[in-house]
Amino acid sequence: MSAGTAVETPADVVARLRTAFRTGRTRDLARRTAQLTRLRALLTERGDELAEALRADLGKSRKEAYRTEIDFTVREIDHTLERLEGWLEPEPAPVPAVLAGATAHTVQDPLGVVLVIAPWNYPVQLLLAPVAGALAAGNAVVAKPSELAPATSAALARLLPEYLDRDTVAVVEGGVPETTALLAERFDHIFYTGNATVGRIVMAAAAKHLTPVTLELGGKSPAFVDRGTDLKTVAARLASGKFLNAGQTCVAPDYVLADPETAGALADALAAAVEDLFGEDASVSPEYGRIVNERHFDRLVGLLGSGRTVTGGAHDRDEKYIAPTVLADVAPDSPVMREEIFGPVLPIVTVRGLDEAIAFINDRDKPLALYAFTQDPSVRARLLSETSSGGVGMGLPLAHLTVSDLPFGGVGESGMGNYHGRYSLETFSHRKAVLDTPLG
Repeated sequence: MSAGTAVETPADVVARLRTAFRTGRTRDLARRTAQLTRLRALLTERGDELAEALRADLGKSRKEAYRTEIDFTVREIDHTLERLEGWLEPEPAPVPAVLAGATAHTVQDPLGVVLVIAPWNYPVQLLLAPVAGALAAGNAVVAKPSELAPATSAALARLLPEYLDRDTVAVVEGGVPETTALLAERFDHIFYTGNATVGRIVMAAAAKHLTPVTLELGGKSPAFVDRGTDLKTVAARLASGKFLNAGQTCVAPDYVLADPETAGALADALAAAVEDLFGEDASVSPEYGRIVNERHFDRLVGLLGSGRTVTGGAHDRDEKYIAPTVLADVAPDSPVMREEIFGPVLPIVTVRGLDEAIAFINDRDKPLALYAFTQDPSVRARLLSETSSGGVGMGLPLAHLTVSDLPFGGVGESGMGNYHGRYSLETFSHRKAVLDTPLG
């Protein structure tokens, strides 16, 4: 526990925050703005400490830490600060003739005390971006960083109480026992980012209190590469999106679908793109990260035999290093196709064409993202209308989640609910209906 005294239980933390919330202090717009400004200051003033923690946990370079975590969250906060007052304006609604003389509107009402549970792969961004949304909405927040990124968890537990109101924001560190104890408490919303297995546990715990949840999960996000595309450009963008953070990204392209001729040429282009990004030996590249722990390392190494190695395949358990790897001639039922990879292994699966690609995608769980590389408007239209996914990126992986005016979230097995920008405000608020009828 890093908020309040060391002997506080999860029940104590929640009770303390609920007491503070009921004073109304979190609702004031000036205070919301001040808390967001302080959170921004944490990121800008102590960014190097967070970057060092990210290097210790994931081998992230300083450049990657700032680009994908620290600066990313600063931009999200800035977007909210610029628009929050307008977002909070009551929205008028028309009334029927039978209620002539009355007026109607909606207001965004804070939910209360919310719990944000973050994962280990982007442990700064995926904790603080939801926290920012919860603060913007006027809530008190319990923040639970991931124990699998211990250096970052410790840094956040130390820094958040320095910058934010300790009576309305608390950090609870720990593993399964601490998270289980938190989930036994009644919250007004739970925001969880992670895998579907734990997502089910979170949802079951929330159901006991009828607590609403946002589940940001993952899945096998496909990339369809159409024939006739510029494969050098496609390969560069696929490699950049896939091997960022050593492939440990929930919206990374999980596998590629292409016809046999395109697949063969793309495999060679991907090998060249990987070398352009990280040199001949990625293990010495300052821009290439490491696997989070030995358990995930062992799981990923077990997937390397699922196809013909085009490039990569090297690994070192002591260093938790797995080279950026591209696999060709991958069978649809091979081990690498049975689970979300969440690591630096990119399989290429051949299909006869668009019809088979769409069927392949639809035969599996709905992914968090779908990527398409095509110049054909009819192909784009069919992929949009005939498949279901949390989001779609045409021509560039990952980038859609950087647009704060777009909702980010999954569907089906890849999650429920969304956030970013105004969508974060709506996630952590209740849109309350108000009808005002004159008495005279």
